[in-house]
Amino acid sequence: MATANLNTAETETERIERWRREALERAGYAARAAAELALRADVDLHEAIELVARGCPPETAVKILL
Repeated sequence: MATANLNTAETETERIERWRREALERAGYAARAAAELALRADVDLHEAIELVARGCPPETAVKILL
């Protein structure tokens, strides 16, 4: 039985996006919102985290950031 050679190596871009998503989830963003924000290079990660840390609801923060 032959096995398929799958390329499962994560690219640097994918690693960065995963790291950003995980940081946003830890800050309180829902998984879907965190994934959307993580993909956006124009969204400042520190600003996104700081908004929630200062009491902004994550749902509102997403509207501000996007």
